[in-house]
Amino acid sequence: MLREDSEAVKISDFRIERFYAEFEFSTPYMISGSDAESMTIDELLSLDGKKEENLAAMLDLRLSYTEAKGDPELRELISELYEGLGADDVITYSGAEEGIFGFMAGFLQEGDELIVQFPCYQSLHEIARANGVKVTYWEMREEQGWRPDFEELRRLVGPRTRAVLVNTPQNPTGINLTHKEQAELISVCREFNLYLFSDEVYRMGEHDVRNRLRPAASLYDRAISLGVLSKPLGLPGLRVGWIATGNPEVMNALEVFKDYTTICGSAPSEFLAKLALRNWETIIQRNMELVLDNYAYLKKFMARYSSLFAWVEPDAGNIAFVRPLFTDEVEKFCLDLISKKGVVLLPSTKYLYADTHFRIGFGRRYFKQGLDVLESYLSERGLSGE
Repeated sequence: MLREDSEAVKISDFRIERFYAEFEFSTPYMISGSDAESMTIDELLSLDGKKEENLAAMLDLRLSYTEAKGDPELRELISELYEGLGADDVITYSGAEEGIFGFMAGFLQEGDELIVQFPCYQSLHEIARANGVKVTYWEMREEQGWRPDFEELRRLVGPRTRAVLVNTPQNPTGINLTHKEQAELISVCREFNLYLFSDEVYRMGEHDVRNRLRPAASLYDRAISLGVLSKPLGLPGLRVGWIATGNPEVMNALEVFKDYTTICGSAPSEFLAKLALRNWETIIQRNMELVLDNYAYLKKFMARYSSLFAWVEPDAGNIAFVRPLFTDEVEKFCLDLISKKGVVLLPSTKYLYADTHFRIGFGRRYFKQGLDVLESYLSERGLSGE
């Protein structure tokens, strides 16, 4: 006899994704996205100067099932980004979201406690909460430069705390942990024997490469590093993400759980992902030149309108968390801007955060044009800069 179904998991709406479902593809100026400028398949096939050879190989692909853990060559290429890890320490996913889901629902258990750096992408805490994990928020504060307070972290650890989750470089603030802060974070996790889930999807987007951190999975045997092709590499359409970890207990749980999600990846996506990873430095250089040029343009805008907007300048990636000084209804401001000008900024309410900030994204080619339209909107409202 089949057992009765347990009560269905109650999971809250994913606010960012619901917001973007409404506006991302229906408005002309999406200047809040967190991904870099993308490229065509033709451009990707041509990166190594072997377009015809690459195209022929792609057309020869058989559209059968692929290996559940991920194409072995793809996992080997990913592992080269992690000191001390090999292909067996990598599992691939359909984007980073599936990797987050796999850890939260496949490794953490009901009754566990998870400490989450906040504000953050909603799935980094919502999936765990919906599966009976107690979530405690480790809040980053603007008045402290969005920097971590490790004494507070120690106070948050309880007898059932199993893991700490951080996102660095961070969404939405664009703040990257320093090398010293990362070392302190790992020290705390060692002290309490905690797992460390390190969301590193914006890694390699540092504005100064000297600030690039080593992956947590290369530094700590209970660390789990999340990566994806979507962000600094600008290839979200490939839907290729991964988790790297040297911890066999975690890896086994992830492999078993993946049998209930995508089972395996897409053969064409894995093929193109291998091309991207063989040429990742070229892609990063291309994208970061645009990001840094847009960032310089944004900084001039922020200086001109310092009486209207405040921020902590980001040091990585292509997003920033901006606080308007002229309103305490930021979501209303963002919706009015969309309605009147077709410019999309992401209100902080979509992070389950106070209605005080918006996220701006400066990774795409039309960013300057979108920012100019925002400036015209401010002028029409009688909001002038210094």
